Amino acid sequence: MAVVQVETLIECGVHFGHRVSRWHPKMGRYIFGKRNQIHIVDIRQTILGLVRASNFLRQLAQSGKQLVFVGTKRQAKSLIQEEAERCGMHFVAERWLGGTLTNYHTIRSRLKRLEELEGYEQTGAIEQYSKKRISALRRERKKIHRNLSGIRNLKSLQGCLVIVDVKREHIAVKEAKKLGIPIVAVVDTDCDPSDVDVVIPGNDDAYRSIQQILRVLSDAVIAGRDKYIEIQAEEEKKRLEAEEAARRAAEEQEQKAREEQTQREAEEKAQVSEEVLPEEL
Repeated sequence: MAVVQVETLIECGVHFGHRVSRWHPKMGRYIFGKRNQIHIVDIRQTILGLVRASNFLRQLAQSGKQLVFVGTKRQAKSLIQEEAERCGMHFVAERWLGGTLTNYHTIRSRLKRLEELEGYEQTGAIEQYSKKRISALRRERKKIHRNLSGIRNLKSLQGCLVIVDVKREHIAVKEAKKLGIPIVAVVDTDCDPSDVDVVIPGNDDAYRSIQQILRVLSDAVIAGRDKYIEIQAEEEKKRLEAEEAARRAAEEQEQKAREEQTQREAEEKAQVSEEVLPEEL
């Protein structure tokens, strides 16, 4: 079953690559041909990449893993944030700070600073400073929020990165490879696909192309998360049933122990009565 129709991808311009002079040789197997000095991506390879990526992301989401959508180019910013929020995952849409993955404790310290600055605003404590200091604190808060708000709830990345334009996001790619984090990426004809685990060959410059691909991927994540929630609910139900069964078994055992104790006490009283009666006679 196809993830998306071929006609839809063609209408969105997913098959358009870069100029022939800018191509990367390793993308040769994903290229169908060229027209007017523009490479045409093999749409069959795009669909195959989408199917593989969708299955992979669905399995990750189903196992409860976290994903980060990365895309800082102008065409992708709003789409990255929109689709990441729709499927309940994290995103980086403004700027990939060096060390976001490899130096995460420093990133966490900046996020703590963000919480601290937001606390000043909420409690009104910021009013005790001078106007110049207040302006500086608010600029700092906006800057941290702009760069890191998409990953502020990310505790640890055990899933993967979903990247639009690996050439632009080369720092994120290097950090992910260093930590062994898998990468799913939209790869255009001018990019090197060798560092990408699941390649989706296609146009990473057109707005509609990026939108269509991200929508398919986020739908797969949503399906996986729904399955994960269902599995968690079933496990919770089984756990409660096991606890209830254990509680009932403990009550039955306790009731049985009380009955045995009562019976032993009755037998002891009867035996004492029998021993006392002959002595009186």
